[in-house]
Amino acid sequence: MNAGRVVIVGLGLLGAIAGGVLYYTANYAWYERVTGLTSLDVRGTSVAISDYDGIDSTTSPLKIRGCLRLDPAELPVMEPAPEATPLVPPPWFDCFDAGTLTEDLAAGRAVAHAIADNTPPEEYHRDFAIITYLAVYPDGRAFLWRQRNEV
Repeated sequence: MNAGRVVIVGLGLLGAIAGGVLYYTANYAWYERVTGLTSLDVRGTSVAISDYDGIDSTTSPLKIRGCLRLDPAELPVMEPAPEATPLVPPPWFDCFDAGTLTEDLAAGRAVAHAIADNTPPEEYHRDFAIITYLAVYPDGRAFLWRQRNEV
């Protein structure tokens, strides 16, 4: 094998390793699994929840996703949030299907509510807000996420 082939094979291996590390970092390294939550703060009201399975990260306020169950009758009266657009989770977090949830919100099978403003204090002077949304189905299934909204 001549030197040119060694360099090409070496660069190919280095690229594959770097790609694998980048994929792992983006999809696994920065997320923490969160389970066992028993209540959720919804606009200052503590609502009992069960079967919470979620992910979160300290690297971004937008990385939270959650799947849970609750009694829709316990929620405070809130206006629907038509701007709610579920963000796609990493592929391994399979209880949160952003595509199906988006379709169900559009068809009226679920209703989304803005439940909290989580904009970091140092970002209040900016032209966006980070809002936590809760999408609720009539049977008690619910999904939680945050998204960035222009203000």
